[in-house]
Amino acid sequence: MAVNLTNADSALKSLYLDAISHQLDNNVNPLLSAISKSTNDVWGKEVRKLCTFGVNGGINAGTEDGNLPTATGNNYTQFVSTLKNLYGVIEISDKAIRASENNSGAFVSLLNSEMEGLIKSSTFNFGRMLFGDGTGALATVSEVKSNVFYVDNVKNIMEGMLVDIRDASGNIISGLSARKVVSINRALKQVTLSGATVADQTFSAGAIMTVQASYNHEITGLGAIFGDSANLYGVNRSQNAWLMPYTQKEVGEISELTIQTALDAIEERSGRGVNFIVCSWGVRRALQQLFGANRRSIDTMELNGGFKAMNYNGIPIVADRFCPEGTMYLLNTNDFTLHQLCDWQWLADDDGRVLKQIPGKPVYTATLVKYAELICSCPNGQGMLSGITEA
Repeated sequence: MAVNLTNADSALKSLYLDAISHQLDNNVNPLLSAISKSTNDVWGKEVRKLCTFGVNGGINAGTEDGNLPTATGNNYTQFVSTLKNLYGVIEISDKAIRASENNSGAFVSLLNSEMEGLIKSSTFNFGRMLFGDGTGALATVSEVKSNVFYVDNVKNIMEGMLVDIRDASGNIISGLSARKVVSINRALKQVTLSGATVADQTFSAGAIMTVQASYNHEITGLGAIFGDSANLYGVNRSQNAWLMPYTQKEVGEISELTIQTALDAIEERSGRGVNFIVCSWGVRRALQQLFGANRRSIDTMELNGGFKAMNYNGIPIVADRFCPEGTMYLLNTNDFTLHQLCDWQWLADDDGRVLKQIPGKPVYTATLVKYAELICSCPNGQGMLSGITEA
């Protein structure tokens, strides 16, 4: 079979799209696999979700011939949030396509390689967003010396990423946009960026590193739900205490009593039980150490997507690389929905093609897109333990 742009375009649409969508929806991480996806409550460019809180007050225990209870409706509030635009781009050179035009096997290998790279990058970034606060902040930046940037954490950063350096107000610092991550010294928390040499300097407090052009455009992750912003989904927190999840800080050494106390408090506050626990790798090691010291066997269970989890009284405990250090989230995944305008799709031009030439370059590009936002309908049904001593 002679390979050409038409064949390539058809393969992307008919052979690769379903496989990519399945992997990005189910194999990013265990938490995302446990969250339902829905096109409901999407209105134009926004998610508008009507949520109930508290209980219906129209009940009582009266006398035999007394008045019936006064009717009162449910308590409602509307969450409003903008759909976030999630993109992934691949590039294939004209030379590569022509070199494989008489070798379908070589062409399939070329496309497979591009798809694997796209899935790896999308998996990393989408998994990271689940634990973020929507700002896109990867780390705070303290100083730079010879293009080496000193940050507080490198778990959200990978070689090859294009990043911006922004001040505390969110403005890009002059000359520090779309810089490529060349190397990372994870032990010293140092990130080397490409491009023109940056003058050695100390950054003011609050300076951050973000994914290129993503500032304040990422999905509303756990960092926002457990954050201290004045509003969540457009609703004022101080006037709606039920928007505040359960938190316990400076836990120190983890114990089963601490975990059970949190589980009980969450159920008392919301009337809902926790069905999913996610923690950092160090906290998982601490749990393994705790269970081992108590001579308690560590049972495992299999989750959607083929993930393995520790079993704590029927609740899965999974560790995630993006979970903040010393932190454990206690969640009810039934309260979370990834609202989306559609599932992953290729951007197509007027004639339906997804592979398009970049103007002025012998290179073709295809863009994968999804418009989605994560909504938690019951924030006070979630909990967080932080400041846990890691093992």
